[in-house]
Amino acid sequence: MYVPRRFSVDDQDEIAAFVAGTGVADLVTFDGAKPIASLIPIIWDRSEGEHGRLLGHLALANEQWRSVVPGTVALAIVHGPHAYISPSWYPSTYEHGRAVPTWNYVTAHLTGPLTVHRDPAWLRSVVTRLTQVNEAGRARPWQVSDAPPDYVAGHLRAIVGVEMAVATVEASYKLSQNRGVRDQEGAAQGLRDEPGAGPAVIADLMAASARSQAAESGG
Repeated sequence: MYVPRRFSVDDQDEIAAFVAGTGVADLVTFDGAKPIASLIPIIWDRSEGEHGRLLGHLALANEQWRSVVPGTVALAIVHGPHAYISPSWYPSTYEHGRAVPTWNYVTAHLTGPLTVHRDPAWLRSVVTRLTQVNEAGRARPWQVSDAPPDYVAGHLRAIVGVEMAVATVEASYKLSQNRGVRDQEGAAQGLRDEPGAGPAVIADLMAASARSQAAESGG
């Protein structure tokens, strides 16, 4: 992934929190003729190895898993909020005009060799963990054991597990760090008037980033 130094994030705990908060990734592999991708639920288990394992599952009917052979390297793309940035929001635009549109975003890429699992016990373990993560905090969290055993067994036969031994982790938080403080503030304010949830989240992240930059510079 192309990551300018200004936008690079190296804090693994921060990246892990972002991945966990998103909970899904585009799993990209190559079938010998073309790249193929599927959106899958994920857990990043960092308890083993330098970068841990990415766990998830695909539908059995999804042909993507059939092209995975030993040594297949996959890419998992975790998408965060994003938003268009208008030059009209920069105060500097009205002073010298040197500004162009851009796009702010948060994303992470994880790569590594991929293994496919068909073992029912392995699949049940991952599905149970995914359920526990996503049901946590609910007044009445649903559990895999709430469904009839034969019903669960049938659904487990309809999926395949995927496990990535994570070899590389890259993250980019592009939040206008290359602009001056006034332009960052202007863009953040402009985003707050835009429709949808993404612009508002990006505005909050930009404000936090600007405060961090100011603190580091002693401002």
